[in-house]
Amino acid sequence: MGVLGEMPQSAIGRVLKDLARNKYVYFMLVPVVAYYVIFLYIPMYGLQIAFKNFSPVKGIWGSEWVGFKHFVTFYESYYFWRLVRNTLLLSLYELLFGFPAPIILALLLNELRNRMFKGFVQSVTYLPHFISMVVVAGMLVDFLAGDGLINRVTALFGAAPQSFLIKPEWFRTVYVASGIWQGVGWGSIIYLAAIAGIDPTLYEACKVDGAGRFKQMLHVTIPGIMPTVVIMLILAMGRLMSGGSFEKIVLLYNSTTYETADVISTFVYRRGLLQMDYGFSAAIGLLNNVVNFILLLSANAISRRVSEHKLW
Repeated sequence: MGVLGEMPQSAIGRVLKDLARNKYVYFMLVPVVAYYVIFLYIPMYGLQIAFKNFSPVKGIWGSEWVGFKHFVTFYESYYFWRLVRNTLLLSLYELLFGFPAPIILALLLNELRNRMFKGFVQSVTYLPHFISMVVVAGMLVDFLAGDGLINRVTALFGAAPQSFLIKPEWFRTVYVASGIWQGVGWGSIIYLAAIAGIDPTLYEACKVDGAGRFKQMLHVTIPGIMPTVVIMLILAMGRLMSGGSFEKIVLLYNSTTYETADVISTFVYRRGLLQMDYGFSAAIGLLNNVVNFILLLSANAISRRVSEHKLW
């Protein structure tokens, strides 16, 4: 009993010593913790409006409790399957084409031996990330308009001009392609960092065995970055029901492209803020986040079973 009684005190003592020794590090951590507590955890208190007929006048406690009414209404609505289909397809296209793009770019950059050319390519591919989403959307609107740059170029080859952004069948292509252009360089940084951490002696051993640069990439570089790839893939699976960048979709879509462009997050925006149906939009947002969380747990569990790489 005496030993058990001393254990908590010794643990507390170790914690206090660690706090005293690293007080400046913990002091720097305070703003980060405060941000998450104030803006992410405390607002969870308002999630209960998803189960209420919320009225700003009555407040959260005064609003009528309706249970799962909003969830049932959403499931039975005309828009449910369209929103789910569009959200999944947009996310799957991003996963299929956008996820491998930074990996391929990082592998190609790693093979460049001319440092000046490598630095130039990195700068060119990184720069679009720093362009405001509003500016990117404005560029797309101008380039893809009926008299825009794209139509002027295609007209040289005899193609008829067309307004891409008012045709539903073009929205996903435009969205995914522009997303790759804007994010491929920035996304490759984490994979280049993973490549830099690979033991150089592995490459030397490959050279001794007669392996060329392609086989070195195949048998050393790719396996070396695989843990990072798996972790990033698991995180991407956790965003599968988010339907891409909300801001970009709102800036690019219109009523003529709702058929393929309208996703759950944009529907929540229109229903919650524009139509002021706060309870209904909160219910949809909560459902969407729960599904994302389940997908994240499932992806991590599958990865843990089939490989040694996992998020936790």
